[in-house]
Amino acid sequence: MSALTATPERSSLMTSIAIVGVLFFVIGFLTWINGPLITFVRLAFDLNEVNAFLVLMVFYLSYFFLALPSSWILKRTGMKKGLAVSLFVMAAGAAAFGQFSTQRWYPGALGGLFVIGSGLALLQTAVNPYVSILGPIETAARRIALMGICNKIGGIIVPWVIGSIVLQGVGDLSDKVATADAATKEMLLNEFAAKIHAPYLTMAVILLVVAIGILFSPLPEIKPAEANATPVSSSGGKTSIFQFPHLWLGVLCLFVYVGVEVMAGDAIGTYGHGFDLPLDRTKLFTMCTLTAMLAGYIAGLVLIPRVVSQARYLSISAVLGVLFSIGAFLTHGYVSVAFVAALGFANAMMWPAIFPLAIQGLGRFTETGSALLIMGIAGGAIIPQAFAILKQHYDFQLVFAALMVPCYLYILFYSLRGHRAGMPAGQG
Repeated sequence: MSALTATPERSSLMTSIAIVGVLFFVIGFLTWINGPLITFVRLAFDLNEVNAFLVLMVFYLSYFFLALPSSWILKRTGMKKGLAVSLFVMAAGAAAFGQFSTQRWYPGALGGLFVIGSGLALLQTAVNPYVSILGPIETAARRIALMGICNKIGGIIVPWVIGSIVLQGVGDLSDKVATADAATKEMLLNEFAAKIHAPYLTMAVILLVVAIGILFSPLPEIKPAEANATPVSSSGGKTSIFQFPHLWLGVLCLFVYVGVEVMAGDAIGTYGHGFDLPLDRTKLFTMCTLTAMLAGYIAGLVLIPRVVSQARYLSISAVLGVLFSIGAFLTHGYVSVAFVAALGFANAMMWPAIFPLAIQGLGRFTETGSALLIMGIAGGAIIPQAFAILKQHYDFQLVFAALMVPCYLYILFYSLRGHRAGMPAGQG
């Protein structure tokens, strides 16, 4: 199929891609801040590991609950206004998180994260199919890879920003808190928690500015049902979303993929802490994973589809995921952490390949299919939380491998056969 008939003229295509690139930067910044936030909330709210991982649980569960409502909102507002609304919602969530964190009220802070995640659910429900159908679906992985670079640049910057502004000297502070009397401990934690307020208030203001900019931007409207139609009809003659098995298998694939991505990116600091590595170093491990992901995106841009198809590249990535997970299990210390960070390279091109494969040919069901796929992001809530709980009872390296390897094997299955389920001969 060709989406160009439903997309902007070539002269405005680069402008559209640049605007969407800014949105993916925002997604990356607000998503990958969760890794450093685990370190922040554990100390600021005096939490154990399992409760600190509620940061990931609440954030990623918001996608599950808000993705389908997001698709309904987008049908009423259109994509452009929907993108602006999502940014307004995220601004409100950022302001709430900063305020409640300063007050050291953890339920309120988690509520702020849920609101941020809700805005991101709306943003992702709109922007992922949007960039997928800006051109031919066969080359969508390249466009999403370009967006992924913008995403990961935001993700690489955020640990450094939070690390230098909020988490500077967190190891020494943790030691002081551990030995302080009750009054001194309370004073130290209040001062530490207050450091998060200014960064999140600044974030809220920037999101508001970007939202207004989107409303007045030249970003065109695209109707997914028209741009993503099969040659037979707007939905290949099918009358129900349940008649697309490749979509449902793709939802599960994205569920396990986001789970392993968050494990490699946000949980890597906790993983490194299992080897008793210094807290001032483990707080930056997320940056290592995201740097590896950035390298993976660049490789994908060069190789897809010129050298290898997006489905075949997904297979290669899944095999690398299995190998790196086993490597992490068989080694220790910084070497083991390096294998976990290397998973970033393996993970990089998975979303860009899975998403377009799963929505291919959905026609008038594209918005709903996209929302279902975004619901799969809840894997980032469930799998890391399972890791946090199980590592209290079993060796953390064994738990890590036992969770990661089956997920990568399923992704391998989807790349080889799952994405073609129910598709006409010669398609997929």
